[in-house]
Amino acid sequence: MNEFQIETAQNVGINQNVAHIGDRMLAYLLDSVIIFAYTICVFLLLGTLNLDFGTTWAIYLLVSLPAFLYYVLLETFWNGKTVGKYVTKTRVVKLDGSKPSFANYFVRWILRIVDVVMTFGGLATLTILIKGNGQRVGDIAAGTTVISEKEKLTIEDTVMKDLPLNYTPTYSQVTLLTDTDVQTINTLYKDAVYNGNHNVILNLSIRLQKIMQIETNETPINFIATVIKDYNYYTQSM
Repeated sequence: MNEFQIETAQNVGINQNVAHIGDRMLAYLLDSVIIFAYTICVFLLLGTLNLDFGTTWAIYLLVSLPAFLYYVLLETFWNGKTVGKYVTKTRVVKLDGSKPSFANYFVRWILRIVDVVMTFGGLATLTILIKGNGQRVGDIAAGTTVISEKEKLTIEDTVMKDLPLNYTPTYSQVTLLTDTDVQTINTLYKDAVYNGNHNVILNLSIRLQKIMQIETNETPINFIATVIKDYNYYTQSM
């Protein structure tokens, strides 16, 4: 699973797992089956009503709108997901990790005509493979990508994990923290990285620097990870 790093306005670096192209294809197939099944059901239902031709097509155009707007509606109101994306555990996000707006969803939806429909998905596949960060043409225009949520993003080392034998700590001031403090920091950190809560990471970094009475040039996400590893180092050395 490929990763790409995003830098937020708060100078917080976040690694995102790019959705595998196989998962995206599967999601597309599942969504297509749903749209096709809905369309067939509409035809069959209208066929049983014995309406005149003009009335039937007017009603069909109306009731087929959910199928036509399937992607943009579901992604807008379901936090970047469709049924297919829900099953494959993928989601649309902006490149900075935040939630896209309706405008973002609309742009990637309208350009689906170009890179999915007109080229039978060929252009979308080619662009995704070339870009390397999960973007098809619609995503490039909308400033979005598709990430995988199959595995939570975790730090390299937790309080309970062994460190390399040659590990050198950076901040001796971590001894001012307690086990409870570090467990809380670890939990907040992992949840914030997974959910893209950049402000939580930034505020946590600022708070730790005040408690430890230090200043650092590390990015907030790297600083917190180092603090947890350093605390692990010192507790194991006791």
